[in-house]
Amino acid sequence: MKQLFIYFLPYLKEYKKEFFFAILGMIAVAVGTTGSAHLLKPILDEIFIKKDAEMLKLIPFAIVGVFLLKATGRYIQTYYTIYIGNDIVRKIRNKLSMHLMHQDMVFLNSMRNGELLSRMTNDINRVQNVVSKLIPNVLINAMLIVSLTGYVIYQSPKLAFYFLFVMPLALLPLQKLAKKMKKYSRSSQESAADMISRLTEIFNNIEIIKSNSSQPYEQEKFAKENMNFFKLSMKQSKTGALVNPVLEFFGSIAIAVAIYVGGQEVIAGHMSVGSFFAFVTALFMLYDPIKKFSNIHNQMQDAIAATERIEELLQTKPSVVSGTRILESVKEIAFKDVSLKYGDTWALEGIDIQAYKGKVYALVGDSGAGKSSLVNLLVRFYDATSGKILINGEDIRNYTLTSLHKKIAFVTQRIFIFQDTVAQNVAYGEEVDTQRVVSALKQAHAWEFVQKLPEGIDTYLDEFGTNLSGGQRQRIALARALYKDPDVLILDEATSALDNKSEQAIKEALEGLKDDMITFIVAHRLTTIEDADEILVFSAGKIAARGTYATLLQDSDAFKKLAQQYEKE
Repeated sequence: MKQLFIYFLPYLKEYKKEFFFAILGMIAVAVGTTGSAHLLKPILDEIFIKKDAEMLKLIPFAIVGVFLLKATGRYIQTYYTIYIGNDIVRKIRNKLSMHLMHQDMVFLNSMRNGELLSRMTNDINRVQNVVSKLIPNVLINAMLIVSLTGYVIYQSPKLAFYFLFVMPLALLPLQKLAKKMKKYSRSSQESAADMISRLTEIFNNIEIIKSNSSQPYEQEKFAKENMNFFKLSMKQSKTGALVNPVLEFFGSIAIAVAIYVGGQEVIAGHMSVGSFFAFVTALFMLYDPIKKFSNIHNQMQDAIAATERIEELLQTKPSVVSGTRILESVKEIAFKDVSLKYGDTWALEGIDIQAYKGKVYALVGDSGAGKSSLVNLLVRFYDATSGKILINGEDIRNYTLTSLHKKIAFVTQRIFIFQDTVAQNVAYGEEVDTQRVVSALKQAHAWEFVQKLPEGIDTYLDEFGTNLSGGQRQRIALARALYKDPDVLILDEATSALDNKSEQAIKEALEGLKDDMITFIVAHRLTTIEDADEILVFSAGKIAARGTYATLLQDSDAFKKLAQQYEKE
């Protein structure tokens, strides 16, 4: 519990005014609760035993006043604690989402989408329960325990001793249950992440599942994850269900002893009937916050496990960090003996390239030869393991990532369409300039079909762009790249989904734009690179040959082999 308070203290410090009102509300609840117990003494002693008529007139107003104080305090405390809790969770969610978006591709690729979604939703929801309910409940129940304990000691130190001696004995088994609860909570949260990951995979690959009628196979795998989650949840529930019975058992012993001794005190005339019933009422009231406190302690273990999982993500640091220099323009790019290693595998080795503005460079080779790895280094999805990449003679790592990405447009074979308008997709990350949007769409040969859409560039696209064809999605992605007016254009198999006519039109459009940028084309179809200024033939992470299309057909066996393969396809 202390661990959670320490973790959230920096957040709580930002809400001094709200916390002040919440504390006032808690104090009002504690005073009202203790006062309602104390009213039993004059009710019994003064009204029912002494028959005091004047007291009978005053007590109803006192009862209404005490319960009004308690109700008002409860409302104020509830409102402000929920406000503080929800706002803290909002900040944590913002912090975590921004943190994850800045992580390295290595880290993001190693984490399952479902795992990240689970931590962003399930784990944060458990944390929300802490800051909105559990921490406030700890405070208010602590105040109730202090005020009611003080009252029962004030009424009868002797009777209070028996209760306060027996109840702490319950802490020993409760502490063991709390340790088990934390263990099962973490396992349950990890199992929930596995289940969400499985569901994410199913819906992301639903086409292949349906086309193979493999629903029973996928359902069997999901059912196993679901059953594992069920079993862990039941272990967690079983442990949590033991808390109240244990506490009630020890509580019954303590109250029974206190009543027995108290009854003897009343019979002996050492204590009035009103004092005894006020004491017993306060004792029963005291039992409730003690029970809640123990339940909260148990629930805290679930929250601690969730907080630890969130903190694990927040503690990860990206190795690709932004530089400090602003990249104004790109005139030349140089790869100097660049190598890249993924784990134990070398993706690139000893790459040397000089690229200049106005030139088109094509990258060809078998799958896994290193083509995409090279362009990934240009946008700094990864940093080179050795060697240097220079832009205008300056190390690429010295430039800010923001300025670098503003100058480089990257279009991949995997097309990313956002659930937004065509215009917002084209101008992604920038203000929408209608004229520029239309111009980019025309350059990408997408304007012809976009203007026929129900609302033109203001037409909303479905998730993943499912209301467009594959070729249309690819042209929207190309328009997005051209909207940036980039100095470097990277096309990684970016025309693979286009028909020959559209591909030829885009080739002509790029030909008219190439003087203003450096163009890298990762190509599968050799027809897209016939006019490239230089073709780089990759093999096993190295450049096996380089030259123009014509010279490579004459001099490079590797390129001839690729050409023959493409012709067969």
